[in-house]
Amino acid sequence: MKRGLADLDVDGRRVFVRADLNVPLDGSAIRDDSRITASLPTIRDLRDRGARVVLASHLGRPKGTASPELSLEPVAERLARTLDAWVLLAPDSVGPEVERLTRDLADGEVLLLENLRFHPGEESNDPDHVRALARLADRYVNDAFGSAHRAHASTTGLAHVLPAAAGHLLLAELRALDPIVQGPPRPFAAIVGGAKISDKIALLERLATTADLLILGGAMANTFLAAGGVGIGRSRAESAADAVAAIRAAAAASGCRLVLPVDAVVAPEAVADAAPSTVALDAVPSEAMILDVGPASLTTYAAALAGVRTVLWNGPVGVYELAPFAAGTLGLARLLADVPAEVVVAGGDAVAAAQASGRADAFAHLSTGGGATLELIEGRDLPGVAALPEG
Repeated sequence: MKRGLADLDVDGRRVFVRADLNVPLDGSAIRDDSRITASLPTIRDLRDRGARVVLASHLGRPKGTASPELSLEPVAERLARTLDAWVLLAPDSVGPEVERLTRDLADGEVLLLENLRFHPGEESNDPDHVRALARLADRYVNDAFGSAHRAHASTTGLAHVLPAAAGHLLLAELRALDPIVQGPPRPFAAIVGGAKISDKIALLERLATTADLLILGGAMANTFLAAGGVGIGRSRAESAADAVAAIRAAAAASGCRLVLPVDAVVAPEAVADAAPSTVALDAVPSEAMILDVGPASLTTYAAALAGVRTVLWNGPVGVYELAPFAAGTLGLARLLADVPAEVVVAGGDAVAAAQASGRADAFAHLSTGGGATLELIEGRDLPGVAALPEG
């Protein structure tokens, strides 16, 4: 396991903390502050130990250009209220003025750098930019698991030039996901939803050979159904017959059972005021779209999950963001909350559904990583993790 905060001398030191504070915004209003909350244990630990915290994150995709609408100012304000402490927002993430602000920090104080991605050197991991960031701190902590699959200046570059360690959140993610990667208690079930099979081919191929049960939902399942000759009307699906055949073959060879929906919630369009109906999968109207799984599918999923010991859930099984088509995903969340197994939830929509179900405490782990989680489960090294020293 990677070196943690306990192994890092931080008293009186400037500690650069790469966090994932990439929160969703409505204008300047934060819609969901769960990423801020997830970063608090590391920030509080460092403050309690006398560190001078230099906090850094990206927000959105400014593509190397300063964009006022993607300023971290709302994050600084929310952090200050949550920590009940003064949090200063730097005018930039590098430069003489920022260096002066870090030198003026007192023990336990927090300085939040402006959006890291306002500089192109961040995403290109430019050596000069790494050195500019390194001048701001004496120690480095990576707590941004959600960005650990990016080889950026603040996620990998700094780990090579400053004494480094993993934060509490990053270590918690690695501990929770390691059993999934290395070999979970069996039977092991994976549930994969979402819109595009093309985004998850590597994940599905991996799970088809490592899981005992692979349950599919959402537009992901539509692609499998269409490849199998099932009429799906005007539903969203991809032309991925070769990928579907390869995944089915891998599952058959490894003894992984593949489970698809047996009914669907359909409507002419995916709109908030739709009047949906539920039909069997062999009766989808040609002019309709499959927009959610129906109750019979949830019953089928529940029966298939009987006796499993580990579950990975990634992706919604319907158009979760629209109320008429959210029942399947919310129902799946409640179903999984009652499964007597270790359930790991990964992906923003699946985590949001787990929280919306009112049963979030029933899940073993709600992962803050999106792409990072999937790449780890696929068996790929994460640059931001690989750059950290072993404990």
